[in-house]
Amino acid sequence: MSHTTVEHTPEDKPQPVVAEDEFIIAAVGLDHAHIYGMCSGLIEAGATLKWVYDTDEGRADDFRRRFPQAQVARSEDEVLNDPAVHLVASAAVTSERCAIGLRAMEAGKDYFADKAPLTTLDQLGQARAAVERTGRKYAVYYSERIHVEAAVFAEQLVERGAIGRVLQVTCFGPHRLNPANRPDWFWDKEKYGGILTDIGSHNVDQVLHYTRSTDADVSHSSIANYANPEHPGLDDFGEANLITNTGATGYIRCDWFTPGGLQSWGDGRTFILGTEGFIELRKYMNLGTDEGPGHLYLANAGGERHFQVTGQVGFPYFGRLILDCLQRTENAMTQHHAFRSIELAITAQGTAVDLTPREGGAPA
Repeated sequence: MSHTTVEHTPEDKPQPVVAEDEFIIAAVGLDHAHIYGMCSGLIEAGATLKWVYDTDEGRADDFRRRFPQAQVARSEDEVLNDPAVHLVASAAVTSERCAIGLRAMEAGKDYFADKAPLTTLDQLGQARAAVERTGRKYAVYYSERIHVEAAVFAEQLVERGAIGRVLQVTCFGPHRLNPANRPDWFWDKEKYGGILTDIGSHNVDQVLHYTRSTDADVSHSSIANYANPEHPGLDDFGEANLITNTGATGYIRCDWFTPGGLQSWGDGRTFILGTEGFIELRKYMNLGTDEGPGHLYLANAGGERHFQVTGQVGFPYFGRLILDCLQRTENAMTQHHAFRSIELAITAQGTAVDLTPREGGAPA
């Protein structure tokens, strides 16, 4: 498509796709605060939240303060045995998400996992087998794309041909550590999976999605614990290079080095290079300004544009997921993409060069 025919305004915000009680959801496992965004997105798309369950009653009570319509279940089984429930959402400890998903799918429910949706290739094999056996969905909350309006608008522009064929995607995923507020499992690599498995899965998702690729190879990756030796299980830095099956490339960098003086938990950015232009996303802030989140910069043969899209684009993924569950389609995200993104992230983690300094400053 030529740039002269591209419409640069956002599409209309999505509306609820179902009426009340047409699509019932439950939340099981509240260890990560992403569960609030997962449930909010589904509710805004029309879902009805019926149940919440967590082994920590305090977390369940906190959840009900945000979502008072949810009933506190006495057990996970009470949720899974309810025939009205269509989908179970979970943001449990990362290494426990797969087991919850397996139980949900065996009970006839679709499953919606926070990222990372699992932590090992063995778990991935179990999840793939369960999807094949049960016919249920194992959806993933890659929130840095599906729940960020600038990222959604970027998808619209790429689909319209605003920058031509995508050649490279570069993703930066910085986060603030806040060590005093982290649970014990946060520091345990067997539980969170490592930085490239955890945060990096967001970025692999973006590389595959914006390049319209179905596969990729990891050509290089590295991890390090540069500044937190008191927590040896932590990766505070990770990076990886990908080569996709469309011939495009991707570079991802994740870290826990957001400084205390930054206005946001992280200056998350994505750069998308095409044959006819480029896009830059400044997702959560615009450095040195009080302009808030939701910035997209576009440059192509038609000129330069700056869009601030907060409140203008919405999040179509959630309505599409609901309809996919009801109609057994794959319009929100294919199962292949959801699984291949985490598989590549785990592969990058497992093959990474460890740059953690030894005594004297040399890498480990």
